[in-house]
Amino acid sequence: MSMKHPGTSAIETKGLWGAYKWLILRRLSQAFFLALFLVGPISGYWLVKGTLASSLTLGVLPLTDPFIFLQSLLAGHVMETSAIIGVLILSAAYFIVGGRVYCSWVCPVNVVSDSASWLRRRLGWKKTGIKLPRQSALWVMAGVFVTSFVSATLVWEFFNPVTILHRSIVFGAFTTVAFIAGVMFLIELIGGDRIWCSRLCPVGAFYGLIGKVSLVKISAKNRKACNDCMDCYAVCPEAHVISPALKGEKDQNGPVILSGDCTNCARCLDVCSEHVFEFSLRTKNTMDDVRPFEGDADKDSTKAA
Repeated sequence: MSMKHPGTSAIETKGLWGAYKWLILRRLSQAFFLALFLVGPISGYWLVKGTLASSLTLGVLPLTDPFIFLQSLLAGHVMETSAIIGVLILSAAYFIVGGRVYCSWVCPVNVVSDSASWLRRRLGWKKTGIKLPRQSALWVMAGVFVTSFVSATLVWEFFNPVTILHRSIVFGAFTTVAFIAGVMFLIELIGGDRIWCSRLCPVGAFYGLIGKVSLVKISAKNRKACNDCMDCYAVCPEAHVISPALKGEKDQNGPVILSGDCTNCARCLDVCSEHVFEFSLRTKNTMDDVRPFEGDADKDSTKAA
């Protein structure tokens, strides 16, 4: 494993912009979505009304979070036509670009999570903390749905840090913003690397299910060029998704990362100095460039002998 800070080699070969391009674009995306909701309270001209859970853009375009929509149905709420249209629009969008794109390109908690993960790497705490199975978030999601059905309420919205942060920022409750952000930072820093976003958040688990069938994926198309520096593993929020595509493991999978856990954050594209990764379509998952296993190499050498 490279002893350098992840991305150092990429900076040397691609420059600062090349090594941080996708990270910068993600931060701009997160700021953009937040700014859309801030224009109204600041200027009085409402481009977007509502929150990330449910909104109306320019008075004509409804958008409804699919996770909130399902909670509402289970709680017995009668959904308006605009809400149904809004959920269809967002569901179609996430089907195309990847469900957990929400986590890396929209969700404001992602900034807190990334910051805590960066500090954990600097402190050498990457492998410390509470160990929870990846299915934990799915169990939390199921619990939210059951509780919503039993209580006839949108139960998750009482605890959802994204909703609390978003409303607090929009309405200028910066003390609340600092408190919630601080609590989330401590959870991620002390509890375990990305323990909230990867192991507990039911919204991320829900979008991961959409991500299993979404079209836009990240591909290790140039995986033959991999020099095993491990920088992509160090920065990836869901590092377990890389190996099947990069190494050709599990029956020699093709180079496309098919796991719904992938957030399409593109940090692997940033930090890779060998240009191994790129955005692709799931239909490009061919196995023409599989890196040979050591066992296959041994067989070839035996035949040659």
